[in-house]
Amino acid sequence: MDLEERVAELERRVAALESADEAAPPVGEGDFWALDALKARHPVSDDADGAVLFTGAVRVPTGHRYEWQYGLLTETVFEGDWSEVAESFAALGNPVRLRLLKEILDGKRTAAELASLEGVGTTGQIYHHLRQLTGAGWLHTPGRGRYEVPAGRVVPLLVVLTAARPVT
Repeated sequence: MDLEERVAELERRVAALESADEAAPPVGEGDFWALDALKARHPVSDDADGAVLFTGAVRVPTGHRYEWQYGLLTETVFEGDWSEVAESFAALGNPVRLRLLKEILDGKRTAAELASLEGVGTTGQIYHHLRQLTGAGWLHTPGRGRYEVPAGRVVPLLVVLTAARPVT
């Protein structure tokens, strides 16, 4: 990368940082209504560690609607074996797998439809990725050769994607 390209890249990154700061709205009263409700139900105190909660009501590009809520007490999370979720994160840790999930939520349901996409690899590679996602519970097969994200995984997937974004 030459000097001109490096300067252009730095200018782009600075502009992105500046626009992110301007786009962040101020926090107002009632903005944390979900957090306020969680704290009312599971307060953080000397006797209680609180809880974590994720929830969502979404419509995906196919028009299907999903609503989901799940929470755990903080002590349950800390007492659990975090390595048990490594396979799930590993399945999501591949750009092609993330693209396949997005395309499936967009309505492409068969391996043939997915194989027609550019940049996802050979049919064998696609089947490998689909097996990884299915094994980790991010996909299931309702019928031969058809794939879908289970209803109970749509909101969690969107939560993980949201959580992975940089905090501004």
